[in-house]
Amino acid sequence: MSDAPLMLSVSGLRGLVGQSLTPPVAARYGAAFGSWLKGQPRADGSKDRPPHVVLGRDSRPSGPWVEQAVTAGLLAVGCRVTSLGIVTTPSVAIMAEHLGADGGMVITASHNPIIWNGIKALRHDGVAPPPEQAKEIIERFKADRLDYVGVEALQSMARDDSTHAVHAKLVMARVDAGLVRKRRPRVVLDSVHGAGGAAAAIVLKELGVDLVHLYAEPTGQFPHPPEPTRENLVSLGKAVRDAKADIGFAQDPDADRLAVVDERGEYIGEEYTLALAALHVLAREGKKGASVAANLSTSRMLDDIAAAAGATVVRTPVGEANVAAAMRKNGCVIGGEGNGGVIFPPICFVRDSIAGIALILELLSARNEPLSRIVGRIPSYAILKDKVDLKPGMGERIAPTLRAHFAGQKIDEQDGVRIDWPDRWVHVRTSNTEPIMRLIAEARDAGTAKKLIAEVRGALGLK
Repeated sequence: MSDAPLMLSVSGLRGLVGQSLTPPVAARYGAAFGSWLKGQPRADGSKDRPPHVVLGRDSRPSGPWVEQAVTAGLLAVGCRVTSLGIVTTPSVAIMAEHLGADGGMVITASHNPIIWNGIKALRHDGVAPPPEQAKEIIERFKADRLDYVGVEALQSMARDDSTHAVHAKLVMARVDAGLVRKRRPRVVLDSVHGAGGAAAAIVLKELGVDLVHLYAEPTGQFPHPPEPTRENLVSLGKAVRDAKADIGFAQDPDADRLAVVDERGEYIGEEYTLALAALHVLAREGKKGASVAANLSTSRMLDDIAAAAGATVVRTPVGEANVAAAMRKNGCVIGGEGNGGVIFPPICFVRDSIAGIALILELLSARNEPLSRIVGRIPSYAILKDKVDLKPGMGERIAPTLRAHFAGQKIDEQDGVRIDWPDRWVHVRTSNTEPIMRLIAEARDAGTAKKLIAEVRGALGLK
């Protein structure tokens, strides 16, 4: 039991339910965030009133008790709490701003299997605390440095059920609904019995699509492994073919990631989600000199799309908070991560599958041609993703070992090590959310990418 991993990082806390993640752990993390929040300026600029925190969760069976434990921690340090129920991660960010709250928390383990759950913190601006602030929260949690209050300072708890409608309205205000209604594409959506089905259904109904909705109910009983990868979406591809649909979408349990299947039922890869959304936004905005942001593990397709539009790409360490900070700093029109995460600033600074769906449907309708044809015109690369279980000391060896092995090459050490050549790259880093090391390589062909992975594994002495 004590050996079960408890991940603490810029992405929040994740653990194994009933092992490393228990009610006392969840309550302590809620109290640590609430205690930290009390030292920050409030959303309205004041410093004295009790912080207001909005709290949502995905549909996992462990969600109710984790939510109650986190709520107890927040209330115990004098925060006011508004429960949003089962909602998406970007929805919590949206509601934090909508309700003028000082922060938000999401009970989710994103794409991890059902045995995991986690807790993600958001600031009042809807952005996850950046590394230096995340470190402060983690230090409070580890040191049990919590500012509990007496009965006279306890605050109230409320419920708000408007989240899906608020999120959908915000998305609809940023998309040409008439264009999509005119095309009336047939769409298959796999919501994996997660939190994303309700808000997505509202948007898709408003857009007038012909919808086949798979696993829409938020039961938390995932019908297949919840990470939206090729091997997990075979049934979606078949459903697209059977329905003669124009496109298929797959959300992960908290709906911050989106994968796409074309009209032939072919999985085109999570990397294409951000690429397609960026292709459309850069064309729609029509601004030369615009910038987009993505992490170091995201495909070079984005660089090609940006270059063709006269835009630039800002690269960041992996982690939504890092990408969001770069987007704010550089005024990026869109950004995200190659795991199917689209961040569209007019909606929020959190990866949002519902915004991604709307933008890609608008692209499909504006171009009025099959998705496979649009994808076929984007310069293609082969990207391979590998991982190994993290053992003690392994993370510390990455930089010195690869720096020596690839001496003379272009090396970026913002996050692990990324080595770049004109036609390929490889990125090696430890995960923020799982006890693993990730190895990602991209090249013009799969053989070259595979050789890069093998070379890195050899240099690090991995089997």
